[in-house]
Amino acid sequence: MFDIQTHMDFVGQAKAERWSRLIITLFGVIGLIYGAFVQQFSQTVYVLGAGFLLSSLITIPPWPFYRNNPLKWQKPVNTEQKQQPGDSSDEGKKKKK
Repeated sequence: MFDIQTHMDFVGQAKAERWSRLIITLFGVIGLIYGAFVQQFSQTVYVLGAGFLLSSLITIPPWPFYRNNPLKWQKPVNTEQKQQPGDSSDEGKKKKK
């Protein structure tokens, strides 16, 4: 029905975490300064909460700019090999004299 991508590559995850930490730290410092200026700790918490909401909106959804480096998967290896005539399955167990 809808082709909604639900994944984020490893580089995108690193970007999202970096942005999250930056936004929350920035809003925390601004909130602390503003809260000290108005002498209300609740204002500090409100500003920090707004930063958390903004950070969540930017970093949690898998936006397209978090999917620029897709993984290159290896081709599967065929594990079922045909046994040649004369080969024995316990060849590695034989001791040479």
